[in-house]
Amino acid sequence: MQTGSAEHARLQQADAGTAAWRAWGPYVSERAWGTVREDYSAFGEAWDYFPHDHARSRVYRWNEDGMAGVCDDRQTFCLAMALWNGVDPILKERMFGLTGPEGNHGEDVKDYWWYLDSTPTHSWMTWRYHYPQRPFPYADLVEQNRRRGKDVPEYELVDTGVFGQDRYWAVTVDYAKAGPTDLCLRITVDNRGPEAATLHVLPTLWFRNTWAWALPGQDAVPEIRAEADGTLLAQHETLGTLVLGGDGAPQPLLCDNETNTQRLYGLPGRSAYPKDGINDHVVAGAATVNLGGVGTKGALWYRLDVPAGGRAVVRVRLTAGDSAGELRAGELGAGFDEVMTARRAEADEFYRVLTPARCGADDALVLRQAMAGMLWGKQFFHYNVARWLDGDPAGPPPPAQRQHGRNSSWRHLNNADVISMPDPWEYPWYAAWDLAFHCVPLARLDPTFAKNQLLLLLREWYMHPGGQLPAYEWAFGDVNPPVHAWAALRVFENDGSRDFDFLARVFHKLLLNFTWWVNRKDSDGSNVFEGGFLGLDNIGPIDRSAALPLAGVLEQSDGTA
Repeated sequence: MQTGSAEHARLQQADAGTAAWRAWGPYVSERAWGTVREDYSAFGEAWDYFPHDHARSRVYRWNEDGMAGVCDDRQTFCLAMALWNGVDPILKERMFGLTGPEGNHGEDVKDYWWYLDSTPTHSWMTWRYHYPQRPFPYADLVEQNRRRGKDVPEYELVDTGVFGQDRYWAVTVDYAKAGPTDLCLRITVDNRGPEAATLHVLPTLWFRNTWAWALPGQDAVPEIRAEADGTLLAQHETLGTLVLGGDGAPQPLLCDNETNTQRLYGLPGRSAYPKDGINDHVVAGAATVNLGGVGTKGALWYRLDVPAGGRAVVRVRLTAGDSAGELRAGELGAGFDEVMTARRAEADEFYRVLTPARCGADDALVLRQAMAGMLWGKQFFHYNVARWLDGDPAGPPPPAQRQHGRNSSWRHLNNADVISMPDPWEYPWYAAWDLAFHCVPLARLDPTFAKNQLLLLLREWYMHPGGQLPAYEWAFGDVNPPVHAWAALRVFENDGSRDFDFLARVFHKLLLNFTWWVNRKDSDGSNVFEGGFLGLDNIGPIDRSAALPLAGVLEQSDGTA
């Protein structure tokens, strides 16, 4: 790995443990609804058990979601964007898409957004989203796609005409770290339409709900409070103090990250100001925010009137520890604009060092944005299978069928880590062979992270006692192509530091995995195996994890160890 830039220095500090530059990052998934972790149904209907319509009102058990979201590496707190165009029935707090059964080609997100930039320590990040000024056509997208067969193209947001006459907002979010736990945030709003319009922007800070499940030692409820100076002051027993403040005089809004059981089930809930309280207050004027200014979810409400073709900018800062006192004084703190400028320049420097000399400007931009996509794909993943199967002390016992259903043979698996995901919306869960491929380019950006990812899947709370690597949450026992060893060698080569200790650690655990492989189906003893979720194209005409529908065996070129 090449060195010499300010970003390389931050990576070295993080590796040495002198500054936790990786502690905060874009680790908030873009979809937590419709996932296996949130599914407590008897027969594994994950898409139906927790639909998009519940997401604004219902607390997640395992991890959070949001737009342009950041959090700490344990997802204790989250910070993300919420928007409202003044006409939608709900705030835009998360991306909308079709479930697997709804889409004519399976699950399919419909919003448009881009990961434009990121450094490996997330000292600089840029994200952009296009938000229609007309009502978002939620029902139309569902209905039109439901009518279409697999032989027909998908009905996309642009096909609805909602972007006609360029009536949309281009929302660009830039993040810059003044320190490991001092985050400057600039939200730039461009009115691309032909008329003046109003956009509501709500930077939202909340705590992941860890207290509602009656788990031992996890009953303490943190607090976010609106201060007289317009900032949000958050207190947590392990994180300490966090402060969120912004330009001008936004209106602080507070509610609780608790389920609105009245809306969903017709029953009284734990809080009079549940999770959708800010949504209902902004959209409908409901008395659903705590006028006492306290809760576990808070937002700074900006109303931006922007002329046709005009621009508005909101500056926000989230700080912890020693920096918090300065922000509480009602100022954005020292050097906000200087931090933004410096981190952008340092990101330019980092990618200049990384980019091969033969690359022209276009190739360099493609490389940089591709790497941004990889880095924004780092997500906090939380899943304790034994707890998920048995249920929480505070809840009713899950259906008995689950004890013999999905992932029931993986009770040892207990994950709570930042992991490279295939996609923050469509695939907000790790997949073993995808992750192996991810680590090869990631090693050119952050070799330590790439190596730790490969080692993570080999740890005893991931790897099955029998030696199998967990495939993905839909079926940890599915068989993926054996590419982990190949990825480890490529990461070693791309790193260039001759880290033989890493190779030794990987090798010893992969011996267990190899032993598992050689005990798989191999009808002629050729070490070319049969069965499992294999296939170089990732698509098969039959279920390769089940018995073949005809006599014979199916050998696959990627089924080798």
